[in-house]
Amino acid sequence: MIEITQQFGFDAAHYLEEAPLGSNRRLHGHSFYAEVTLKGEPDARTGWVRDFTEVNTALADIRVGLDHQLLNDIGGLGAPTLENLARYIYREAKARLPEVCRVRLSRPSVGQSCVYEEG
Repeated sequence: MIEITQQFGFDAAHYLEEAPLGSNRRLHGHSFYAEVTLKGEPDARTGWVRDFTEVNTALADIRVGLDHQLLNDIGGLGAPTLENLARYIYREAKARLPEVCRVRLSRPSVGQSCVYEEG
């Protein structure tokens, strides 16, 4: 099996209603970086698990839906936590690219990351 990974970034705002007072309850934003990993056997003819042009096209649609948005307004996301956002990107990517096996989402400015994979 081979794994390939494509990255994309986006900026978005959110607030967390369940957070303690004085922390992330207020509206604020982050720069997010997603790494979407696909796993499979390379095609015998092309040598690819998946053409990166196809991967980029599918992920661009997801990025556009998240970039410069209020994450609280994204249907199907739930509370806009790092965990839920990683799961959301996984589901959206998997629906377009069946080989998706993992999503790593990070917020480097605060030194945080989350990995979602079905297991």
